[in-house]
Amino acid sequence: MGAFTGLIGHYGYLVLALLVLVEGFGVPAPGETAIILGAGLAGHGRLNIVLVGLVAFAAAVTGDSIGYWIGRPGGRRLVLRFGRAVRLTEARLVRMERFMARRGPIVVAAARFVEGLRQLNGVVAGVTGMPWRRFIVFNALGAAVWVGVWTSAGYFVGDNINAIRDALGQFEWYALGGLAAVVAGWLLLRHARHRS
Repeated sequence: MGAFTGLIGHYGYLVLALLVLVEGFGVPAPGETAIILGAGLAGHGRLNIVLVGLVAFAAAVTGDSIGYWIGRPGGRRLVLRFGRAVRLTEARLVRMERFMARRGPIVVAAARFVEGLRQLNGVVAGVTGMPWRRFIVFNALGAAVWVGVWTSAGYFVGDNINAIRDALGQFEWYALGGLAAVVAGWLLLRHARHRS
């Protein structure tokens, strides 16, 4: 953490933009942590909080947009070719495409708050053929809320934000498990109704 604080403290907005940007198109970078640290430094007067928010927002939207354009042209073919390594079959990809067609905008906006989904959000939207205009609107909406939450938290809570973030992170898996249980129950109920 000290190394990131030093990098952001020394190079400021450039490192913040780079970390948030590359995280947006699939590179596992600590973009969220960079926003928190940048906002914390702004709270100590070393950076400008408005610029931290604007830079993070622009980098988040741009990063996910790059991911979208990576996934859009040849993404489906690449996913089908290399997806076997993670048990992603064509049938599963078709289901994912249908789900994104129905719920895609909500997924794009909410994925910012889920580790893993945040990094692949744009790529998946591109692969599944979500229309660009719809993607960019919900991408920007999700980025604005995400950046706003972590910039405000880093600025107002300051040095204690990492302990709070770690504590909240412990509950992320419980929330995902609960969501998976609800979806599984719904699918089982739907399957049972379909069989009868």
